[in-house]
Amino acid sequence: MYPHAFRYHRAASLPEAIALLGELGDDAKLLAGGQSLIPLMKLRLSSPSHLVDLNFIPDIGYIEETKGELRIGAMARHAELADSAALAKIPLLHDCAAGIADVQVRNRGTIGGSLAEADPSGDWGAALQALSCEVICRGPAGERNIPIDQFFLDAYTTVLNPGELVREVVVHPPAAGSGGAYLAFKRCAPVYATASIAVQLATKDGVCSEARIVLGCVGLTAIRCRAAEGELQGKSVETKAIERAAAAAMAAADPQPDMRGSVAYKRALIGSLVKRAIDVALRRSRGEQVQLSHYYA
Repeated sequence: MYPHAFRYHRAASLPEAIALLGELGDDAKLLAGGQSLIPLMKLRLSSPSHLVDLNFIPDIGYIEETKGELRIGAMARHAELADSAALAKIPLLHDCAAGIADVQVRNRGTIGGSLAEADPSGDWGAALQALSCEVICRGPAGERNIPIDQFFLDAYTTVLNPGELVREVVVHPPAAGSGGAYLAFKRCAPVYATASIAVQLATKDGVCSEARIVLGCVGLTAIRCRAAEGELQGKSVETKAIERAAAAAMAAADPQPDMRGSVAYKRALIGSLVKRAIDVALRRSRGEQVQLSHYYA
């Protein structure tokens, strides 16, 4: 199916893109990677009258380390992130970038577009919430820094105001002795995950000093599971503690039945993914080089 007719606008700068959004109003959509928007337009589930293309704005797809922080421009492609040496220093983020969809989507899709879309089945929302990071937004009133756990309001809904866009993601370095993992279960590479898990642990002398566990694809937004974190923090991360954390994660999950599985199936899947992700995160926190890839079945 072909999309409804629309007018195309090529922005040359972020200020121009923001001005165009203000001028064109609610009938305008931003075009970043287009991996979500274009299919929706072809299905006529989205019918904007105007597209404002960000792809020709220079220098907004950077990946750089500044004063110990990782700064990612909104137009950084998933494939570029997967290949980034700076990103590889935070293995959880490399796991996420390298496992997104297929080669075509990774080469076109952007981190800023993914966050602004706020798809409950997306990868970056869950992965980033396991870390300390902020989303830098720019709009007619200037810039504001939004902690990642305050950015998502509901499925496909963020705190972005009209005329506002994502400019940058800032990731603060994890504490010493930290390790993380991001793991998803998919039927095949191009489709969204049935469930996903992001885990970041910090350990000292065999005891977990800090834990973050975030569930993806099993709620209207990613779910940070503090009950599961509480089963690990201040304790030795042993089999029984991991099992209690997995049980807490299963209880916190709020999945919907669909073609990917029933509620019971998704809860059981979350339990298994949590155990695996904790194991990898723990080993990485000890300095082990552990390779991780998504599960496909």
